Amino acid sequence: MKYRTNIRSGEQVSLLGFGMMRLPTIGGDLSKIDEKEAISMLRYAIDSGVNYVDTAYAYHGGNSETVTGKALKDGYREKVSVATKLPLWDAKKTSDLSEIFETQLKRLDMEYIDYYLVHSIEDELYETFKSLDVYDFVKKAKDSGKVKKIGFSYHGSTTKLFKELLDDYDWDFAQIQFNFMDENTQAGLEGLRYAGEKEVPVIIMEPLKGGLLSKKVPDSVKELYKTYPVKRSPAEWAFRWVAEYPEVLTILSGMSTMTQVEENIKILSADDLGTFTDEERDVIAKVISEYECKIKYACTGCKYCLPCQEGLDIPGMIELVNNIGVYDCFEDSLIAYKGWVNPKSIKCSSCGKCLERCPQKLKIPDIMAECSALFDVVK
Repeated sequence: MKYRTNIRSGEQVSLLGFGMMRLPTIGGDLSKIDEKEAISMLRYAIDSGVNYVDTAYAYHGGNSETVTGKALKDGYREKVSVATKLPLWDAKKTSDLSEIFETQLKRLDMEYIDYYLVHSIEDELYETFKSLDVYDFVKKAKDSGKVKKIGFSYHGSTTKLFKELLDDYDWDFAQIQFNFMDENTQAGLEGLRYAGEKEVPVIIMEPLKGGLLSKKVPDSVKELYKTYPVKRSPAEWAFRWVAEYPEVLTILSGMSTMTQVEENIKILSADDLGTFTDEERDVIAKVISEYECKIKYACTGCKYCLPCQEGLDIPGMIELVNNIGVYDCFEDSLIAYKGWVNPKSIKCSSCGKCLERCPQKLKIPDIMAECSALFDVVK
């Protein structure tokens, strides 16, 4: 296993971090974790050198933290750094933050948390962040010794807010979504490099874009990968691309099978990580271009179409339609649609206000009807 040095603490952190959000389940119920298999997978990873474990309050219907705690018994807790996250969306008042935190310590059955993150800060949630005086809460948590390092995970729509957060507080680390298809979305490469300038270690999530870059890879993309003399899986290409950046402390992978654990450990144990050649960059550039050719609607995610009077997440719905064409991922998109993009199946009223505001002049009501036809008929 390869390691990176946490520039702030001097700790050696494994380049592969174990994400506890896509654990094996029983009967297709995300809340019913196959504990025996999940524990076996995590302990195998730790025995193989992984020393960063990432969970969250909300993962697997609230059961991920509990299983993480069980897996780290028998001396495994002392071998790793544990990260979990504070869900601001579950807090209505400042006192709720402490209650959630204490619940997390009980679930994990731990006296302290190594890396504690404010979970998934994005544009709308930032208002909650400010109203609950989160800075004061995380400072007190760290001063108490129950938290060793304070950070945040970011899903905002612009690099601007990410930079603002980094400038507002002396964070110990930050976590961003980053892969070769998301180089210029959310915090993006610009945010990654800005964090590096401020000497804030960065944890990477979604290196495989939720598995989209490795599950159903188009034949045309596979052929592009084959042009390189060294044969690699799509997952290896994606991991290697992220590992090239020195600002990256660790790369999280939400693994569901022992095979994935074994493969990812092998990939992130290679001696030549972080040495991407011009030839390799050329392959990835062609792969990106091939994926982009499959994008149906040229939505930039600017959100000028919002707010929608019907409460629709217009950019989110367009992204799901695009993802089906690009990544052949209907089931993944359906889960996202039902879970958070449009959980109440609210219908577009064709009021036309979004048409006036869209810089790309997309026919949004037609796209919303297409999205509804794709997903609302599936129970």
